[in-house]
Order: sequence, then structure tokens, then C-alpha cells
Amino acid sequence: MSKNDAKREQQLQKRRNAPLATPTDLSSKATRDLSGALNVLLADVFALYLKTKNFHWHMSGPHFRDYHLLLDDQASQIFAMTDDIAERVRKIGGRTLTSIGSIAKHQHLSDNDAEYVQPEDMLAELREDNKTLTSYMRKVHDLCDDHKDVATASLIENWIDESERRMWFLFEVTRAHGA
Repeated sequence: MSKNDAKREQQLQKRRNAPLATPTDLSSKATRDLSGALNVLLADVFALYLKTKNFHWHMSGPHFRDYHLLLDDQASQIFAMTDDIAERVRKIGGRTLTSIGSIAKHQHLSDNDAEYVQPEDMLAELREDNKTLTSYMRKVHDLCDDHKDVATASLIENWIDESERRMWFLFEVTRAHGA
């Protein structure tokens, strides 16, 4: 066996022993930093999705239909982000969340397990959660810039726009209520 063949075999063996080590030109520090930040984002997105669906399911009152449909639309948009975030973590060589416990461990957004929440309070809470999520996405975007990860930054720019739209809608429907 030649030196090149031996070296090639050694590289193949190394890849077989690290099956989730997706090749990337990002540094190992970039992969670690970005994967960690994206996993927090993913956990918050799952938490916001579930809270939005919870409020959608438990909506009541004179504006039931409008709010119910608004929250269903927003929940669908939020859920659509999850796969893109997780796949981005994998594309850059990281590992992603694996369970509900993993989500709970990483999330920043608070759950709401109250038995009853006034509709206006639901909408105001979701507006603030989207605002918090947007703020965190801006921090992750800065981290992407630091590591020259333009692909992740590009995705985040779209998610920020979507989040700002959700905030705007939630703001407008709560304005009449003084929130």
C-alpha cells in the first residue's frame, strides 16, 4: 500500500468514526459558537410555537375567530422555522436538540401554563415573546458576522422580518385594549 493510499484509508477511517462531523470550512470555534446559539434559538422557536398553539386552542371571547385564525397562521410560520434552524446546525457540523427536555434546558422564553389567560393578555404576551426572539436573532446574526457565516445570517434576516411582522400584527390587534 502506498503512502497516499494509507493516508486516504486513515482519513476514511477517521470520517467513519465521526459520522456526524459534517464537513465545513467554518472553524471548530465557529461551529461550536454558532451551533450553541442556533440551538437556543431553536428551543425558543419551539417554545414560542407551543405557546402560540396553546393560546390558539384556548382563545375565547368576542374576537375568537379573528384571533384564533391569526394565532394559527403565526404558529404555522413559527413551526416552519424549526427544520431550517436544525438543518443549519447540522450543515455547519453541529449537533442539534434531541428532546423536549433539551428544548426546556436551552430555551429563554417563558412557558405559560395558566389555566386561563385573557385574550388580550395572550396577544400581548406573544407580542413580547416575538420581540424577545427578534432581539436574540439580532445577536445571533452578529455572531454569524463575526464568523463570516453569511448563509445563516441570510436565514436569520428573513426570520427577523417574519418576527417583526408578527409583532406588528399583535401590536395592532392589542392597541384598542391599551396594551
